[in-house]
Amino acid sequence: MKLQLITTLGDGRRYMKAWPMVKSLGFFFPEYRIVKATSLAVRFMPPLAVLAAASQIYLHGWDFLPQAIAIGLFFLSLPLQGLLWLGQRARHPLPLSLLSFGNQLQERLAAMGVTYVPLGAKACYLDMANLLKIAFECLDASYWDEL
Repeated sequence: MKLQLITTLGDGRRYMKAWPMVKSLGFFFPEYRIVKATSLAVRFMPPLAVLAAASQIYLHGWDFLPQAIAIGLFFLSLPLQGLLWLGQRARHPLPLSLLSFGNQLQERLAAMGVTYVPLGAKACYLDMANLLKIAFECLDASYWDEL
């Protein structure tokens, strides 16, 4: 169980790095908003956790140490929740509609001379994120405006 949790967090981190941060994808996928919120939480929640716990102890004294620890742990859990969601989503299989869109996108890239392994029957969202990242680097903006 513990190893699976660490693996899921690692998958979430890889998925967060692989997802293309293009605002237009926010209309089709929730990942844009979640990756943005999680990266912000990873950066700012640890200092906020220390600040919130220290302020509880400063204002109310050492008698409020359990509450200060609980508040600190809550702030620290927020980025972990985002990474867990992203890790679960990264390994979730693609629905057929996204699988066919991914294959069309891969064919378009192949016509341009960019080689990418086609999405198979066991493709997951992490594979789609990698494909979208390559596609946004190679395809021009007119293709994305058509969608």
